[in-house]
Amino acid sequence: MPLTDIKIKKAGAKEKAYKLSDGKGLYLEIRPNGSKYWRYKYRFVGKEKLLALGVYPETSLAEARGRLLRARKLLENGIDPSQDKKKKKALAKENAENTFEVIAREWYDNRKSRWRKRYAEEIITRLEKDIFPEIGSFPILEIEPPLLLQVIRKIENRGAHELAKRQLQKCGEIFRYAIAIGKAQRDPSQDIKEALKPVKKEHFAALDVGELPEFIAALERNDARLYQSTRNALKLIMLTFVRTSELINARWEEINFDKKEWIIPTERMKMGREHIVPLSRQAIEVLENQKILAGHWPLVFPSSVKPRNSISNNTILGALKRLGYQGRMTGHGIRALAMSGIKQELGYRHEVVDRQLAHVPRNKIDKAYDRALFLNERKVMMQEWADYLDEVANSGVTISGDFVNRKKA
Repeated sequence: MPLTDIKIKKAGAKEKAYKLSDGKGLYLEIRPNGSKYWRYKYRFVGKEKLLALGVYPETSLAEARGRLLRARKLLENGIDPSQDKKKKKALAKENAENTFEVIAREWYDNRKSRWRKRYAEEIITRLEKDIFPEIGSFPILEIEPPLLLQVIRKIENRGAHELAKRQLQKCGEIFRYAIAIGKAQRDPSQDIKEALKPVKKEHFAALDVGELPEFIAALERNDARLYQSTRNALKLIMLTFVRTSELINARWEEINFDKKEWIIPTERMKMGREHIVPLSRQAIEVLENQKILAGHWPLVFPSSVKPRNSISNNTILGALKRLGYQGRMTGHGIRALAMSGIKQELGYRHEVVDRQLAHVPRNKIDKAYDRALFLNERKVMMQEWADYLDEVANSGVTISGDFVNRKKA
């Protein structure tokens, strides 16, 4: 006779365990301590087996019967319910262990030796900030395109469109790594690329060569009352046209006053290669002045508030704003100005200027040619650029034509 809830509740403990049958192999085992366990007795391939279906009252009579129906359905399809339960339990355990964050950190540990230290730190920091809090605890197998898109759109909604694109690319690399090691079956990042907002290419504000006299005059007059250290930073970036990050994080140990060279180490270069910056006589003068201002601090441009830290990019942008060049010039724009000025006014070849800007060669032939570094030619070029800036400052006009030949005349 089938069980009822009333009968189950009234069933008390006895000296020995006993059973209350519900039919079709389902029964309730009542132990001497009063605990009540649902069991299903069945035969598979001629062998008697037992399947645990839960504990009463956490698993009600109706729930136990539902589990019985599912087990009998498996038997009809030739599947052993006990083995199926073990497989599902193992899969659940594997999924819990193979979360997105676990796989992502494994991928990171596998890749980081190939990256520059600063780049590696940036990757893991961004994942920890933007991705792990959202889907880090999810089994990687369960992450579908809509969930991933929701995460990436949160980054987009901050206005960080380029970062959103890069984070999606990194997530794609993690999913493809998971596929390779048998932890995932597909890469959902491929399905949402078209759902992202297009990224507009950023163009940095830069002056035209013809505006150089006005800018240099404003810097020399210093009506903006900039600190001498800040003026030195602007002058040095004009004379060397390094990236702003390379300038503000410069250290005295990188400067060789005897050789008149600034060697920026691999870990500080965007393209991951050591870069030699020939220093003109004027650049050396700026650095000697800055050495007095910086004192014993290892940074060339220490912060006036926290001298163990460098000045920030905002220091450069703020100085340009106070000089009246907000929206007209940026630190990066100085690089563009130098490139056009050296090519147009001094007549140097593109590849020589490009190498001084530390751009990576496009192919193997260029790389082989690049190994010579054009160093001797760049030394001459950097001095002539500094001399050119001096003449512009003194004359107040740009000097058009072949400056190199004009000087020799």
